[in-house]
Amino acid sequence: MRDNRVSIVIPAYNEEDGIRSTLDKLLLVNQKRGWEIIVVNDGSTDNTRDIIENIKGINVINHPYNRGYGSALKTGIRKAKGDLVVFFDGDGQHNPEEIEKLLNNFKNYDMLVGERGKDSHKDWIRKPGKWILSKVANYLTGRKIPDLNSGFRLVKKDIIKSLIHLFPDGFSFSTTATIAFMNMGYNVGYFPINANKRIGKSTVKQLKHGPGVLLLILRLIVLFNPLKVFLPASFFTLLLGIIYEIIYGIILAPGIKLLPASVLIILSGILIFFFGLVVDQVSEMRKYLNFK
Repeated sequence: MRDNRVSIVIPAYNEEDGIRSTLDKLLLVNQKRGWEIIVVNDGSTDNTRDIIENIKGINVINHPYNRGYGSALKTGIRKAKGDLVVFFDGDGQHNPEEIEKLLNNFKNYDMLVGERGKDSHKDWIRKPGKWILSKVANYLTGRKIPDLNSGFRLVKKDIIKSLIHLFPDGFSFSTTATIAFMNMGYNVGYFPINANKRIGKSTVKQLKHGPGVLLLILRLIVLFNPLKVFLPASFFTLLLGIIYEIIYGIILAPGIKLLPASVLIILSGILIFFFGLVVDQVSEMRKYLNFK
C-alpha cells in the first residue's frame, strides 16, 4: 500500500562517500511504502550530483552553489507533496527502518524528533559544546530537550512552512526548529533511535559554529519569550547597582550617599525590566496574529 502522505527530504553537500549506500537502503525500505524521496544537492563540489542523478526512484533538486544545510531543507519542504515531512541525513547516520517507527508513534505530535540513544555514535569532541547549548536551550524554553539538534525528525508540513522564514540557512536549522515549535505551543515529542557513525567528514566545526548557534537561540527566545532574557538581565543589573552602592557608598565611603555610578546601574536595570515588558507584549501580539 503506497503512502503518499510522507515526503523524505535529504540535504546533501559533498556526501559522495555515503550518499549511495544511504539511498540504496532507503529505496529498499521504500519499495512497499511509496514515500516521496527528495534529495537536495546543495552545490556539492565532489561527485555527489553525478551519483544521485543516476539513481532511480528519487527526486533530485540541485542548488547552483552551496547555500547551507538549512537552505537545502527549506527547498525540500517547499517542493514536498506529502503532508508529513521526514528530515533524513545523507551520511549514513540514520536507519531507514526507523522512519516507520516515527510514523507509528507520531500520534498527536506536530514534530517527533529521533533522540539518539546511549549506543549511538557520538563525536566526543563536540560533547562540551552541545552540553552548553542544551543547558541554555533547556532554561530558555522551560523544558528538558533530550536531543537539541538531531537531524532525523518528522514534522507536519503546513506548520513548518508557516515558520520557515524564522529558520537559518545554516546547519542550526534543526536547533531553531525545535525551539520555535516549543515556544509557539506546538507538540514536540522524542522517540529513541540508534545513530551510526557518519560516512565521510562533517562540515560542522564546533568552535566556528557554536557561538553562532548560542546567539541564534537567544535571538529566538527574545522573539518568542523575551522575559526569559530580560528579567534575569534586569535582576542582575539591579543587584549589581545595589551591591556597588553598599560597598562603595556605605562601607568604604560612608559619607557619600547615592553614588552616581550605582544610580546609573540601578536605573539601567529598571529600564531593562520595562523594555522587556514592552518586547513581551509585542511578542504576544505576534503569536496571536500567527495563530489567528
